[in-house]
Amino acid sequence: MSQADLISWTLLTGILSALATGLGALPLHFVKATSRWRAMASAVAAGMMISASVFSLVQEGIALKARFPAAPYIVMLGLLLGAAFFRFTEKNFSEREIHKHLSAPGITRRGLLIFTAMFIHSIPEGIAIGVAFATGDFNFGIIIAIAIAVHNIPEGIAVSLPLKADGVSTKNCAIASILTSIPQPIMAVPSALLAWFFEPLLPVGLGFAGGAMIYLTMSELIPEAIEEGGKSLTAWGVMVGLTGMLFITTILNCIPH
Repeated sequence: MSQADLISWTLLTGILSALATGLGALPLHFVKATSRWRAMASAVAAGMMISASVFSLVQEGIALKARFPAAPYIVMLGLLLGAAFFRFTEKNFSEREIHKHLSAPGITRRGLLIFTAMFIHSIPEGIAIGVAFATGDFNFGIIIAIAIAVHNIPEGIAVSLPLKADGVSTKNCAIASILTSIPQPIMAVPSALLAWFFEPLLPVGLGFAGGAMIYLTMSELIPEAIEEGGKSLTAWGVMVGLTGMLFITTILNCIPH
């Protein structure tokens, strides 16, 4: 594959995978928001994020130990760094500051935190696309890009669920979902051209993204769901989101690489 083809294919597949995230908002167009719906939305989104963090990001990072023997420990470090970073972000995202600078309806502290977590999560996915194409195996690159694009659809649902419950329009939910995946095309091209540099960063990047998402679910989504819908509804919502995302991840893992 020539360098021009490498750049064009990584950029194209990165853009398509980002656009796929917006499809997650479409099923929510016909849902009417209530307090119990908001609670269930937060709980399901929490379950999906936990599942994506543990069974996708962390698992993929640990699997890199064949190339990087210290990968499991680097992933653990990344998890703690991601949680610490998100704690810092959380402390500096006050509702008053948000309303002072952003007056658009539906833009809340929770919405911005979810956006931030999913944005961070997309960075190692973009690196993965670029590194996959850099192997020189075109089919492998396409399969990884398709897997990430399909995986982005339920991630778009996870982003859109709480936003929709906060009154954000379906169109803006789709736009927000796509924007969280912007790092994918941005990171894919340089990762393909400089795979030797970016590939070693995958373990800590995957762990960092997972830690940020897990911290978000424990500090924001689950407590709010319990407050609005109670423990039982929250528990079932988390289980539905977790098993749903795990089912999708399992199906994707059946694709031969």
